[in-house]
Amino acid sequence: MKSGHQHGGVETARTKVVLTSFSAMVAETTTFPIDLIKTRLQLHGESLSSSRPTSAFRVGLGIVREQGAVGLYSGLSPAIIRHLFYTPIRIVGYEHLRSVVSADNGSFSVVGKAVIGGTSGVVAQVIASPGDLVKVRMQADGQRVNQGLQHRYSGPFDALNKIVRAEGFGGLWKGVFPNIQRAFLVNMGELACYDHAKQFVIRSRIADDNVYAHTLASIMSGLAATSLSCPADVVKTRMMNQAVKREGNVLYNSSYDCLVKTVKVEGIRALWKGFFPTWARLGPWQFVFWVSYEKFRKFAGLSSF
Repeated sequence: MKSGHQHGGVETARTKVVLTSFSAMVAETTTFPIDLIKTRLQLHGESLSSSRPTSAFRVGLGIVREQGAVGLYSGLSPAIIRHLFYTPIRIVGYEHLRSVVSADNGSFSVVGKAVIGGTSGVVAQVIASPGDLVKVRMQADGQRVNQGLQHRYSGPFDALNKIVRAEGFGGLWKGVFPNIQRAFLVNMGELACYDHAKQFVIRSRIADDNVYAHTLASIMSGLAATSLSCPADVVKTRMMNQAVKREGNVLYNSSYDCLVKTVKVEGIRALWKGFFPTWARLGPWQFVFWVSYEKFRKFAGLSSF
């Protein structure tokens, strides 16, 4: 009986991995142009040629003018590859840890949810960090073209190859520490808030366990995740975008150095650059992901998240 139960648990876990991967692909494809604009905004101000004020609308319009509508999906393939690892690990990992802790204690506070949400996010991000690095580099390539420079990479595999050759295998994990910080904050806000908010909405009879409850919970979790993670996201993006020059020089020596230089040159508000595009993306991303995932779980005969 125990063997059969374990086999059933493995099959259930596999089903959840497939469902989370597919839901993440749908959400990522739907909201990717917003993510691209957010990345360009966060990189804005690093060079003298981009020191004048800009906006999300201007950035988006510039991309379409220079590269056409297809330019809004520059870097999509590594983003999807990343999510095939990142999202299943953090979502399925969170649910597993939640069930273990709930079984031991009988109850689960929002603080406990925040801790395991952040922990599962950290583990997932360490594994998926190379995909995130390639995505950021390819998204930034379009900005180089606007400045009259050539593309650094022709595709995700070319980017991986060139990064390893120029920066070593460890170069694939450049920016991993600000990445980890961001992943902890994002998942602490996203998973804990979604889980807790959904239960609150259902218990308060604001809505049943349906698309309305999932929508309200995803909006609240998106706002919480964005507010907590935006400074770390700016630092992460800038750290990951910088490539080692032939002289061995880099703009930022560490995450702290990047933080200090950003605030010193551009002011404290620069840490929340791209806040509204980030929130505009996280809201729809989470809506598409959670509604899809909850529906897929129902079709697969699984309980609600």
